[in-house]
Amino acid sequence: MARSQNTFLKKQREKQRKQKKEEKLQRKQERQENSSGGSLDAMIAYVDEFGNITDTPPEEREETKSKEEDIA
Repeated sequence: MARSQNTFLKKQREKQRKQKKEEKLQRKQERQENSSGGSLDAMIAYVDEFGNITDTPPEEREETKSKEEDIA
């Protein structure tokens, strides 16, 4: 009698494991379908000349090059 109960309990535990695993996969798929982010453009952040973080790329500006003669 004890033997049949053990096998029954093992089968019940295995069913519960499978059910939990399927529910987990289903939740994972729902999260992936409903995710709003993830694109590379949404994740990029830029730092401006004042050290503030912005989401717009900085404008290209001409760098002033000092000559060695000006320094000496």
